[in-house]
Amino acid sequence: MIDNERRARIISLIKSEVVPAIGCTEPIAVALCVAKASRMLGCEPERITATLSANIIKNAMGVGIPGTGMTGLPIAIALGAICGKPELGLEVLRDVDSDAVGRGKAMVDASRIFISLKDGIAEKLYIEICCEAGGHKTVAIIAGGHTNFVYLSADNDVVLDQRLTDGDAAEDHTTDLTLETVYEFATTTPLAELGFLLEASKLNLAASRISIEGNYGHALGKILGGRHGSKMMGDTQFTHIVSLTAAACDARMGGAMIPVMSNSGSGNQGISATVPVVVYARENGKSDDEMLRALALSHLTVIYIKQKLGRLSALCGCVVAATGSSCGLTLLMGGGYRQICHAVKNMVGNLTGMICDGAKPSCALKVTSGVSTAVYAALMAMEDTSVSSLEGIVDEDVDRSIDNLTRIGLQGMAQTDREILSIMLSK
Repeated sequence: MIDNERRARIISLIKSEVVPAIGCTEPIAVALCVAKASRMLGCEPERITATLSANIIKNAMGVGIPGTGMTGLPIAIALGAICGKPELGLEVLRDVDSDAVGRGKAMVDASRIFISLKDGIAEKLYIEICCEAGGHKTVAIIAGGHTNFVYLSADNDVVLDQRLTDGDAAEDHTTDLTLETVYEFATTTPLAELGFLLEASKLNLAASRISIEGNYGHALGKILGGRHGSKMMGDTQFTHIVSLTAAACDARMGGAMIPVMSNSGSGNQGISATVPVVVYARENGKSDDEMLRALALSHLTVIYIKQKLGRLSALCGCVVAATGSSCGLTLLMGGGYRQICHAVKNMVGNLTGMICDGAKPSCALKVTSGVSTAVYAALMAMEDTSVSSLEGIVDEDVDRSIDNLTRIGLQGMAQTDREILSIMLSK
């Protein structure tokens, strides 16, 4: 039984993890760190040095930066210094305009930005920015979370130092989640306390609609819902789910100035956890109350798994987010806890091992792979069918199945992550 205090902690957790973001969260987090260091410097930096973890570099190399028509870290760093507002968090570049882009390009062309790999750290999400001008220097460090500042200094004055030592725990899992707790929270919490999740449905579905009206990334959403896609798959709920989810990803990865509601530091995870649930609910006449509970189940499932997996890994976040949406779809179809466990096991038995090779327009393809599998997993679950413990890494216990998934992502794919980055940097 979830008491009021624990429920309040879980709600606070969801609110901290499901937040608006403009653009891919890795380059945006770098821009945020630059904006903070520049604000402390008090003027436009003459030189900016960014020392980053491998996973930050991997996820920022090929993605569009909102409002610029450009990709990659240099322009994100320049704009963070020129017009970034650190108080806006992951919407730090909300006020980008053509003048700022022009100044940013000039800063990049003048070779005032230096980017390097931070060696000797275990932290996968690490951003260290040094801004210099007029003989003064400021340093800002984000680690552990996309908006989590752990160090700030101006010249020799240390303003903040919350860097972890070797003996410190990386994360505080005070909610002690299990899938059963996630299910109980989603199905019993007073609806008035879940109303904030409606904003996720509005933002992410709006991103889908805007994307289809435009031409972003590889336009996979438009293709799936267009002439050839409809001819192949029909004008069905399934087509609508995959096309609208892909469309929102197209816009985000293509650098559209469109906010989406992220989950655990990823806009694509937020999109994948939200859009399939909303589309199914709308097209099947489900009430807002039913949709809210399904969204709560979907988003909290993602948060639960990401707590174990970590912010960044070699395992594609689409796997995790699609697992959440499969649970939400199963609930909307009338499934109970048993069927939701089936859905999770079906997802673990299928998509485990999909690599993350950085944020980029083709992420929309991986999103559709995850979301289509989420539908299959939910349909199997509603027939009381799941991958058994005799098959692969799936365990009879659903939480151990999740542990096995995250073990593959954290430990089994560590060398894979290094090889992915090596390949990307050698092209």
